[in-house]
Amino acid sequence: MKRWNVLLLLLAGICLFAMLCTSRREVEPVRNLYGEAYAGTEACRSCHRAICDSFMRTAHYRDSRPASAAAIKGSFRADSNFFVYQPAYRVRMEQRDSNFYQTAFHNGHKYRSEAFGVVIGSGRKGQSYLYWKGEKLYQLPVSYFAPTGTWCNSPGYKADTPLFDRAVPSYCLECHATQARTVVEPGEEYGDFFDRGQIIYGITCERCHGPGAKHVAFHTEHPDEHAGVYIIDAGRLTRQQQLDACALCHSGSRYPLKPAFSFRVGDRLDDFSQAKYLPQEAASLDVHGNQYGLLSTSKCFAASSMTCSTCHRVHGDQEGNMPAYSQRCMSCHNGTSGALCAMPSLKGLVLGNNCIDCHMPALPSQKIMLRLSGSPDSAKLIANLVRTHRIAIYPEQVKAYLARLNIGSAAFKAGLPADVPGRR
Repeated sequence: MKRWNVLLLLLAGICLFAMLCTSRREVEPVRNLYGEAYAGTEACRSCHRAICDSFMRTAHYRDSRPASAAAIKGSFRADSNFFVYQPAYRVRMEQRDSNFYQTAFHNGHKYRSEAFGVVIGSGRKGQSYLYWKGEKLYQLPVSYFAPTGTWCNSPGYKADTPLFDRAVPSYCLECHATQARTVVEPGEEYGDFFDRGQIIYGITCERCHGPGAKHVAFHTEHPDEHAGVYIIDAGRLTRQQQLDACALCHSGSRYPLKPAFSFRVGDRLDDFSQAKYLPQEAASLDVHGNQYGLLSTSKCFAASSMTCSTCHRVHGDQEGNMPAYSQRCMSCHNGTSGALCAMPSLKGLVLGNNCIDCHMPALPSQKIMLRLSGSPDSAKLIANLVRTHRIAIYPEQVKAYLARLNIGSAAFKAGLPADVPGRR
């Protein structure tokens, strides 16, 4: 009898130990490279509900997610779930139970199939997709192009043959996630291993304000303390610190000097990575991916103390709201603190409604060339249109904008200021 009691106690102890270990793993917080723990968006939301609810609707917050039916924007219907590279090669998007796959065929024979693992992009402009191979991430060959609602070749891949071999390094995920713990083998640039339990998808509150576990713990214990403690207040940073926080991901591809996810808001970006262009080359940058470099060449930027948040409301989504953006232009270009727009009033034109399409137009990127599934000319590559952040005068785009307003070419020539290049 005693022997059975001992065995039962031993089994109970083992079960209790297993439960404690399992429980500990479940509550193990995600930490950055400096050992600082994250609290999670819901913890932020418990005190900052209105700001969080607004921010959670932005493209930043939805920039990466585990793959799911709700997250993937492309169609899986039989009439639109494929991408044809050439007559011999095609990729079909498939749903099997609760999982989604890209399956490649050669002359009708299936030869490779990989599951959607991670969705990159909110879907506002498009999405690309990653698959897991052990602890590594690779890019799937087919992406989604929002303007036409169709599948396209993934950026970085050619449009003639489906490939699955583009490894995703931690520096890519650094701009699409809040945190990801990685291990890079010595001497390997792309040999990144990801700990799936240490990934925080999307650009969350803590990406800019820093890991918030200590902040939440302090204010839970001191509810009457209203000054933020153990948290980064972006409004107290210098102009360059604020710009560097955005430039980490919005200044193009950079040469890394330190591991991914080691930069923290408030740090000097050039201590962690170096730009791949010289300052004097910034004006000729491609419109894709280097908003900071282009903005830095603008007279508006040089003649003011503006930062990215001068125009962008980082906690809210104002995509496509041209009047709202234009009012920020007019707050300076009001004839007092800055020059008024030189374009004279034309019938049907309200200058304050849309400064953006004339002075920061959407231009074709030469870096992202796409072929669309089901397009009339399936062999033709198209350039993705990206809004430039070099604030300037673009005569052809002004003309196109006025044409959309049914203001003719004669009115354009009559109204174009004398010092604008392109006047005839």
